[in-house]
Amino acid sequence: MTRFDEPLGRALDPKTAKLLEGALGLSTVGDLLRHYPRRYAERGELTEIDSLAVDEHVTVVGEVSRTMRKPMRNKSGTWLEVEVVDARQSRIYLAFFGKASHAVETRLQPGRRGMFAGKVGRFGSATRPRWQLAHPDFELFDESEGDASAAEFATAPVPIYPAGKDISSWVIRRAVGVVLDTLGPLPDPLPAALRARESLPGLAAALVAIHRPRDFADVNRARGRLKFDEAFVLQAVLVRRRLAAAAWPAKARPRSDDGLLAAFDDRLPFALTDGQREVGEEIAADLASAHPMHRLLQGEVGAGKTVVALRAMLQVVDAGGQAVLLAPTEVLAQQHHRSISAMLGDLASGGLLGGTTVALLTGSMGAAARRTALLDAASGAAGIVVGTHAVLQDRVQFADLGLVVVDEQHRFGVEQRDALREKAGDTRPHVLVMTATPIPRTVAMTVFGDLEVSTLSQLPAGRAPIGSHVVPAAEKPHYLDRTWERIREEVGLGRQVYIVCPRIGEQEGDEGDLTPDKNGQAEERRPPLAVTEVAPMLAGGPLAGLRVEVLHGRLDPEEKDAVMKSFTDGEIDVLVATTVIEVGVDVPNASVMVIMDADRFGVSQLHQLRGRVGRGGLPGLCLLVTDSPAATPARARLDAVAATLDGFKLSQVDLEQRREGDVLGVAQSGRKSSLRLLQLLRDEEVIATARDEATELLTADPELAGHPTLRAEIDRLVADERAEFLEKT
Repeated sequence: MTRFDEPLGRALDPKTAKLLEGALGLSTVGDLLRHYPRRYAERGELTEIDSLAVDEHVTVVGEVSRTMRKPMRNKSGTWLEVEVVDARQSRIYLAFFGKASHAVETRLQPGRRGMFAGKVGRFGSATRPRWQLAHPDFELFDESEGDASAAEFATAPVPIYPAGKDISSWVIRRAVGVVLDTLGPLPDPLPAALRARESLPGLAAALVAIHRPRDFADVNRARGRLKFDEAFVLQAVLVRRRLAAAAWPAKARPRSDDGLLAAFDDRLPFALTDGQREVGEEIAADLASAHPMHRLLQGEVGAGKTVVALRAMLQVVDAGGQAVLLAPTEVLAQQHHRSISAMLGDLASGGLLGGTTVALLTGSMGAAARRTALLDAASGAAGIVVGTHAVLQDRVQFADLGLVVVDEQHRFGVEQRDALREKAGDTRPHVLVMTATPIPRTVAMTVFGDLEVSTLSQLPAGRAPIGSHVVPAAEKPHYLDRTWERIREEVGLGRQVYIVCPRIGEQEGDEGDLTPDKNGQAEERRPPLAVTEVAPMLAGGPLAGLRVEVLHGRLDPEEKDAVMKSFTDGEIDVLVATTVIEVGVDVPNASVMVIMDADRFGVSQLHQLRGRVGRGGLPGLCLLVTDSPAATPARARLDAVAATLDGFKLSQVDLEQRREGDVLGVAQSGRKSSLRLLQLLRDEEVIATARDEATELLTADPELAGHPTLRAEIDRLVADERAEFLEKT
């Protein structure tokens, strides 16, 4: 009997096993049985002609209507053309040349039905083009009485598998059939009581039904069960991680009534929003616990997350501990250091005023400044340390690390977060993770499923509305001219402007790329616009006479800091930058954001960049400059951004346009997603139910002693390198 974990080389003939592993990465029986059909064919079905694309590998199902011998052009001999048609009279033509044409001619007789697979081509006249498969692989359905293929085709859906140029769908189907026929008893990871509550079939029955369905009701039942498996095992991993983290010891950091936090609150020049107060109370309660906080703080751009985080840091400092704020870039770390120091005022000077030192620690600091920062962190003189990855180095020590604040969590991995945890000694520090990218509920339940989630959706008073418009530079060049005029008008009113470009300069993506135009044809795109090219062009042309400077990641840290400080102080009119200003940068006098080649940025990135303006009570303006034609996906994306300031709506748009693996961080790691059927956008209810069930089960049995099969499945997912995305949360 075949086992689920048995290598395919033992279960199948060596040639087929080698093909499956080489073409599809399938190495075990379990891998093959989890390679689910992409779709199912019905009797007489032919892949819709309108859906075909040149050079696409397709599998079509239909009936041979006629065969024709045709003379070869410019040489002697003939070739065979076979017309395949479905009940809707959709047609595709098969072409066979040389000896192969004679070998298949006797088999491909009119009336024979089957599946045909190959690369689609287009041929014929311009007025009557026809689709063609040259030398396709094919499988005919034997219609003799009792033949399984004929019965299957006549009465049941025919599974069509994700395949490749080296392996056909029916080769996969045959291999699946072999292992199903020899599969031994299959332990079910889902408890029987759970299956009964959710009306789910057993695992073995679901696998048979999805690969050998009698009808589409079988398919739907099987997909429901297997989709729930993916959601449940994923949630079980996250719940187990969350429960384990909650059991770690941590030093309680209760709030003080007369410490730095109280003094800071008394001096605040504005009133906290209701949302800031509510989230602040949640965090304060977590910090007062003897178990570590693990909380995600998400909020709209400009919702005031930094103030919430600073109040949490001050609570920890009041309780005798230290807090570290980890930022992904030096520009953002320097900005945080300046803004926190400014918000604290004399409370940041320490000493007689009862305040605390706010230290900055980055990788490229001068030796003397670095020594001072290291000493302040190690001695405890610095209650708050702001830094980049440099804080993670072994030489950086803390006297009593009580809180880790991670800004823009998606840019850090668990290894980096754990490195900071270890600096706290035997107890674990509290952890507050922040993101300004609004997260759909389904993503929050999966990617951030091991964290408690707090949301800031209310903007502070004084935030001005931001008008957003698409500037179609190629179609309407005068719109671009008007953009430069508008910048001059804003500067004339004493305001400042950001202009963002996708890249820095030469030797960085200069090759351009290919992209489909609105007709689906590939066309070559010019290289993305660069800061070092755009800035001098503007300074010597439409923005001549204005104070134009550049900011990008290749500048020396001191130079970056000096440029940002000059812009903040109003000494620069127009800052031409890369996305180093995407998050955290706060210049109240900046009123206009111009994003060049806006179609080269993602939805969330565009929303983040737009949030850099309209922060000081001045009306904000965001102009999305693009060469993308109308009616293309790129323009639709920009139109969606321009149509709303609601980051949560845009996060849904972003999710709709991305693959599941991208959302879970898998595409960035080059690995496959473990999700094959579960879709984050459509399966929110399944994920929520799986989360509740997993929480109940693991709370009652944290070690899963009573559920060894489920424990083994979870261990497999965690151990598999494809599950590394779980550890990136």
